[in-house]
Amino acid sequence: MKKPLVIGIVGGSGSGKTTVTKRIIDELKKEKVALIEQDYYYKNQDHLTMEERIKTNYDHPDAFDNDLLCQDLEQLIKGNKVKIPRYDYVNHTRSKEKILQEPKDVILFEGLFLLYSKKIRDFLDIKIFVDTPSDIRILRRLLRDLNERGRSVESVINQYLSSVRPMHEQYIQPTKQYADIIIPDGGYNDIAVDILITKIKSILEK
Repeated sequence: MKKPLVIGIVGGSGSGKTTVTKRIIDELKKEKVALIEQDYYYKNQDHLTMEERIKTNYDHPDAFDNDLLCQDLEQLIKGNKVKIPRYDYVNHTRSKEKILQEPKDVILFEGLFLLYSKKIRDFLDIKIFVDTPSDIRILRRLLRDLNERGRSVESVINQYLSSVRPMHEQYIQPTKQYADIIIPDGGYNDIAVDILITKIKSILEK
């Protein structure tokens, strides 16, 4: 098996990373693509009380187990299967469930801080930054957390003001300098996404 094409898709919470990712997968043969989200690699918190877990700043780079992430990515690049962790957002710790991931021709990595870590950046063949205005991102995050994570409006707003926004400005937005491609307005930028997909297909055909 030849070395897979590793693509990192980065952007703030609610920027449209997932929309861009889905469009790439829809254009490629799905059996050739592995999708891995950085959110899967939040650190295990079984050793902490629920009160301590709730205080965790999930919008800080230190919340992630990058060593395990890089270890799994390295194994996939070598052509080996890995067991991908899952995160339990209700109990604020790593789930007991793991998903077996087989190596693929394309590995899509989606996350907030993929470009912040040089160790992770060095694995990426194509680095994409999805750049979306903050007012749109907070509205998308609000809807997601209400519908998918059982959060209240007040808790989402408080978290955004206390950690999401300052962490984005300090740790995420500056990493745009490392991107090969910047996509304004996420998956709704048809021209940018189409050019990206064309480039990916041309690399795979070589």
